[in-house]
Amino acid sequence: MLVSKYVVVIIGAGIVGASIARVLSMYENLSVYVIEREADVGWGVSKANTAILHPGHEEDPSKHPLRARLCVEGNRLWRSWVKELDIPSKFPGELMLFFSEDEGRRARDYLRLAKLNGVPEVRIIDSPEEVKLLEPNVSKDVLGCVWAATAGQINPIQAVIALIENSVDNGVKLLTETAVRDIKVEDGVIKGVVTNRGFLRANIVINAAGLHADEVSRLVGINEFTIRPRRGVYYVFDPNAEPKVRRILHPVPTPISKGVYVVTTTEGNLMIGPSAKDLPMDHKERTETTYEELNYVWREASRLVSKLPPKSLIIRTFAGLRPEPSTGDFIIKAYSNPWGFINVAGMRSPGLTAAPAIAYYVRDLLRDELGLRLRRKSTWIRFRVGIKRVRDMSWSEVRDAVTKNTLYGWIVCRDEVVSAAEVIEAVRRILRIGARVTLDGIKFRTWSMMGRCQGNFCRLRIIKLVSDYLGIEPTEVSKSGLGSEYVIGDIKKLWRERGGGTY
Repeated sequence: MLVSKYVVVIIGAGIVGASIARVLSMYENLSVYVIEREADVGWGVSKANTAILHPGHEEDPSKHPLRARLCVEGNRLWRSWVKELDIPSKFPGELMLFFSEDEGRRARDYLRLAKLNGVPEVRIIDSPEEVKLLEPNVSKDVLGCVWAATAGQINPIQAVIALIENSVDNGVKLLTETAVRDIKVEDGVIKGVVTNRGFLRANIVINAAGLHADEVSRLVGINEFTIRPRRGVYYVFDPNAEPKVRRILHPVPTPISKGVYVVTTTEGNLMIGPSAKDLPMDHKERTETTYEELNYVWREASRLVSKLPPKSLIIRTFAGLRPEPSTGDFIIKAYSNPWGFINVAGMRSPGLTAAPAIAYYVRDLLRDELGLRLRRKSTWIRFRVGIKRVRDMSWSEVRDAVTKNTLYGWIVCRDEVVSAAEVIEAVRRILRIGARVTLDGIKFRTWSMMGRCQGNFCRLRIIKLVSDYLGIEPTEVSKSGLGSEYVIGDIKKLWRERGGGTY
């Protein structure tokens, strides 16, 4: 099928959909839309995970060839992407710790996988003393580890935001609060997507719908796989909680999970998790935490380190859901019937790591499987700059920033040192990509409301800032979209109207 310009609709604005959007924005004969059912981007699987950029030595290419290949490629690509897009990241390396001779034997097999997958800088350390040189906080019971130097960490929600901002700058159109109802096919060819907001014509539909990718696939009659939700719970500690680990720590993996990790996030919080609990197929929205899973995480993390901070320094527990495919491997496939449909499904770990490589793989499917003749833009914008943060500035930089914009001098979130200027800049960026301004959207862009008080002191200040800037009532500012408005009105007025008298 040859046309002058192809309309491509990507379903899902998570890390995979956003990565695909960025790569496809490089081509002038593609008109790209990203549709997302939530009010903003990255609010599904992408926002709640361990945020590890895996080296690739834990993937068996004989069982999961796509996962193995794309993980290694993705780890390499992220090193340039984080610089181009100004994404919080670091590459501290990881220690796969073992505590028995049996675990040590199993750990050695990962050297073989590293060699098969072409993963550099992976070696066995048999000396507990050498392990402790790499990470002083490991448990006294450790016998050794697999050291993988190329392991990294990223802020995944800010990565999605950066990818979408860059994609929009390059002509991609984002449609939020847009849910897929059906996909129109005529004579075996994709014609468009039916949404809650109307019909969107399309030549190509790319299914990157995460936990719901199997349901989207069935809309075009493809029922080759199912997606089961697997829940993982986490603890996050106060940024001042000690001790913090310097490296990424985890045990020897099991067939179910890579195990509980102990990490220090890119924002400076000690974090432990996840658990791995398979849920029923109809539990794809069940993100509650349970005592059973939290206790499991605490117990397993305590095995890895000599000491965890006291529980009084926990500021949040949360749960994320991972999409576990029935096939085991990633499902990335272009179809001739219907022509124009591509599944990008089953993005369980290491989906985050693999996302950039997945995006190029999809680009190649468009070219090689569907026959699109892609024309590269000469005006493609490679770089994006993040929000300037007071917490990262020197005193002289703060002084200069305040001189230019006095709102940098008003710290609205004391825990995370977030200024009013950053909040307003977040609002501008949300509007620029075409999403709804919400408290959660501001939180993920600025890290306000993420400190020890979890927004109890700064949230109302931020609501007032947003309402003043947008010229709306505080009652119109929502947490995460319509129906989640934070302020319900004047309580004293309501009391008086109902005969409560005066205070």
